[in-house]
Amino acid sequence: MKKFMNSVDTVLTESLNGFVAAHADILVLGDEHKFIRRKTLRPGKVALISGGGSGHEPLHGGFVGHGMLDAACPGQVFTSPTPDQMLAAAQAVDTGAGCLFIV
Repeated sequence: MKKFMNSVDTVLTESLNGFVAAHADILVLGDEHKFIRRKTLRPGKVALISGGGSGHEPLHGGFVGHGMLDAACPGQVFTSPTPDQMLAAAQAVDTGAGCLFIV
């Protein structure tokens, strides 16, 4: 076996689907697979959002949860997330106190 993926074109989408399915109690997949976010948000909290390329896996998604990131935007393999991904994540997790991007 050379690779553990179905297709280069779908590796990120499939990774996110599996990760969110495994942690459905705390995570939600954003529209169009642009980001993952916490299922429950705390009003009045500054939202923490991280973004980065997906090397071997969408790394930043593992830091989304209670007391950690509110959202993570994984770019394609070795590619940064796009501005529309970051904007969509910010709009999804902003509870009125603003957002801090950790990129």
